[in-house]
Parts: sequence; structure tokens; C-alpha cells
Amino acid sequence: MNWDDVRIFLAVARAGQILGAARRLGLNHATVSRRVAALEDALKARLFRRLTTGSELTPAGERFLLVAERMEADMIAARAEIAGEGDALTGTVRLGAPDGFGVAFLAPRLGALAVLHPELMLQLVPVPRSFSLSRREADIVITVDRPTEGRLVAGKLVDYTLQLYASRTYAEENGLPKTPAELSSHRLVGYVPDLAISPSLDYADEIAAEWPANFSVSSSLGQVEAVRSGAGIGILHTFIARSMPELVPVAIGKPIRRAYWLVYHESVRPMRRVQAVADFVTRIVERERTIFV
Repeated sequence: MNWDDVRIFLAVARAGQILGAARRLGLNHATVSRRVAALEDALKARLFRRLTTGSELTPAGERFLLVAERMEADMIAARAEIAGEGDALTGTVRLGAPDGFGVAFLAPRLGALAVLHPELMLQLVPVPRSFSLSRREADIVITVDRPTEGRLVAGKLVDYTLQLYASRTYAEENGLPKTPAELSSHRLVGYVPDLAISPSLDYADEIAAEWPANFSVSSSLGQVEAVRSGAGIGILHTFIARSMPELVPVAIGKPIRRAYWLVYHESVRPMRRVQAVADFVTRIVERERTIFV
């Protein structure tokens, strides 16, 4: 069995289409199609259904995907061992994170790792979306829920809190509520519930039974900026809000508690550059753990 054919199979399985895989691999469409066909001939099994929308794995393809991922993991481990521990870290590591954690916490701190390893290319993608580790859309992902499916390695980074905040200007002009019932007489800044990346981030009912937001922003940093501008009272990450003297806490209810998890696919465990980034993120979070509570 040709490893290059297996590698191309993995790219098509992850992209969901031959054209997308060809672009990712830097090959032309015909070459990818021909190599997939050669692998199917070698295995005497049809691995993909060709659809107008792309390529879908057959039951045989699903079974072979597990085999192919084990082969890939072995290849990665072999390359890592041959490369040697003394070599400089090279290559690209893409790290996906929710925008609050990614922009407010990671972005100012990851530069130190880039200085330490100048040949390591870091990509921080702090957008409110999900990433498929099995499809290699990211090497490491920071999530707000522990994954329960797939061949993933997950470790809790830290618990964090959210609570009510308003700008000092808003507080001076409107006063602050003292009970959840009084929130209804104030302007409220909220999130867009159906765009929350996880059900655990639909948390307003932990503060009040209803949260009739006058202004909703689908980004946690956007909510911070809206509250800073005086648009209303919002539920903000405390590790972000505490760093802004123009914001004041609103003493209603207990802080909302959630957690960040660091997750990567089992097959990239042997990759030194991925481990270096994961270890660095874990260390800087541990060093500054007190800002999250």
C-alpha cells in the first residue's frame, strides 16, 4: 500500500471533497482523483461516494479512516523520533480559541513563544466557531466543554468566571440595580443565543429568569466594548473586565463559573511543535491562574 495514496485519502476525507483536498495538498484535481482510485483498487473496496456536493465516506471508507489515522500517527511519531530532540522547532501550529480567551489572554502572551522559537510559525484563530481536529482545521483548540467523542487528548486549563458589569458613566447616569428584578428597568447588553458556540455559554438565566437585551453581540469582546461605551449592563468575563478601570461590577447574584479545556488530536501527540505550544499555553495559564477566579 502506497503511503502517499493513504495521505491523499486522509486529505479527501477531511476536506469532504476532492477539489478541496487538491488545494490543500497543492496537487491538481485529476491527480487526487487518480490516487484515490488507485487506493480503492489496491483495497478492492469503494471508499467514497461521489456526490454533487463532494465526497462522502462509505462504510468501508469509515473503517479504513481509522486505519489510515493510525498509520498517520505512526508516521508522525517516526518523523519526530528521527528529527531528534535537539533540533529547533519548525513548522506551523494553528491554535483555535474563543475570542475572549484568544484575543484578550493568548494574543499578548504567545509572542514570547515566537521569540523563543523563531522558526516556529504560530497561527492564532480566535473566532467564535468550532474546529474539527480530525479534519486538521486546527492543531490545538481551546474549548469551553470537555469533548466526549473522538480520539482526542483533553486537559482542563482553568476555571473562569463571568459576572455583571457596567461602565462608570452608565452607573453615574442610571444607578445600578440591586436585585435581578430591577434589571428589567435597565438597558442590557447580551449575546445572541442561537449563535453561542456551546449550550453552556447560554448562561443569562443564571442571573435572571429573563434577559431582554437591548443590544446583542455575538462576540464576548464585542460585549465588553458595548458595555464600556455605556450601552448597558452586560455579563462579562471577569479576567477581561477587571483589567478595565472604566468598568464596575454589579453586585447581583453569584459569579457564573465555566472552564477552558485544551484539546488536540491523539495523532499529533508526538509532534514536538504541537507539544511545545500546548505546554506553553498550560504554563502561562497556570502562572496567571488567579486572574480567572
